[in-house]
Amino acid sequence: MSDSETSINPAIGRRFRGFLPVVVDVETGGFDPARDALLEIAAVLLDMDAEGRLFPRQTIAYNVLPFEGAHLDPKALQFIGMADPFSPLRGAVPEREVLHAIAQPIRRAVKAGECNRAILVGHNAFFDLNFVNAAAARTGLKRNPFHPFSTFDTVSLAGLAFGQTVLGRAVQAAGLDWDEREAHSAIYDAEKTAQLFCAIVNRWNDLRPFPL
Repeated sequence: MSDSETSINPAIGRRFRGFLPVVVDVETGGFDPARDALLEIAAVLLDMDAEGRLFPRQTIAYNVLPFEGAHLDPKALQFIGMADPFSPLRGAVPEREVLHAIAQPIRRAVKAGECNRAILVGHNAFFDLNFVNAAAARTGLKRNPFHPFSTFDTVSLAGLAFGQTVLGRAVQAAGLDWDEREAHSAIYDAEKTAQLFCAIVNRWNDLRPFPL
């Protein structure tokens, strides 16, 4: 990340009580973070303009090699459209390297935005956070940048704002494009979740501007 990329508006920390929202999506080999493989992860850093409106700033994404002994549920692989998690064509990186590579720019953004910590934003955010926390524990990641249990969940926010809880339907209800063929990849889902979160926060800001 260059210095220009880390020039986060410090007002974003004041908007979210010292937290920097970072949108995360993971694709996995099942539902159990302790035993199922983490296969893809994407994180979208957010920023805020002078009018207090959020926007996606940068996407960081990796394909992840299953950790040794990881369980891979065939149904989960079919759902995300992944035939072979060990295929060299994936360009997958060991879990430890991935966690450190993602944590570093998040920490820099937290510091640049004068925040205390990152807070994970996700669609069913508990799922993503549980997998991130399990991978961090497995790999010995020190100074995990995310709050250990607090999240912003776009399922609840979209249900409130648009009456929709399914990601694709919520995105479309927000007036954004959605391509079902691209869904269930970490990059696409994270970027669409980021757009959705920004749309909800910005709509609220239009109704009731936050004092920056």
